[in-house]
Amino acid sequence: MTQMTDTPKQDAPGNADKDPDDWVTGDEAMTGAQASYLKTLSEEAGEPFDPGLSKADASKRIDALQAETGRGA
Repeated sequence: MTQMTDTPKQDAPGNADKDPDDWVTGDEAMTGAQASYLKTLSEEAGEPFDPGLSKADASKRIDALQAETGRGA
């Protein structure tokens, strides 16, 4: 059996820790999960939902709306 060793990947930040502006795929269309959650947050906050956001912009908008609505705290 092979023993696991430390690798540089273990020290790399996960997507949740990485700045969305640094995401390689950040300019792609937001995911279905992001769109669904963002729509819910937008409705709760009384804010418009923009279905044309990129993955990175959707992530930033989700963070802002979570702070506004108290979700994710």
